[in-house]
Amino acid sequence: MERDISRVCPQGSCCGPGLWNIQYNSLLNLNFGKQTKAIAFADDLILVTGGKTVVEAANYTNIDLTKLTASTRYYKIQFNDDISTAILVSRRNRNERKEINVFLNYKLLKQVGTIKYLE
Repeated sequence: MERDISRVCPQGSCCGPGLWNIQYNSLLNLNFGKQTKAIAFADDLILVTGGKTVVEAANYTNIDLTKLTASTRYYKIQFNDDISTAILVSRRNRNERKEINVFLNYKLLKQVGTIKYLE
């Protein structure tokens, strides 16, 4: 008996972690800009992007998120747009914009003040 499997890795399977690492590793090895670092744990992914201004950081982030989403479409990985968020972290106390416009799959991500990372 044969079946076509497109995107399934049963939770708790012995081969699941290995297959996930092979697929997810492709996202971590994308050619992000020098100002961006990808950090992953299990199925959580954080992109940390720097910039001299909020606008510059947003631009870099959006460029790298475009690379990321193109790759996820190719590998048939989907991010949950409803729980994906953006956070602005800055040591500067200038009269600069405090809002950051970051888009994932053409959808503006909700900006939050705190995040939970794999509780």
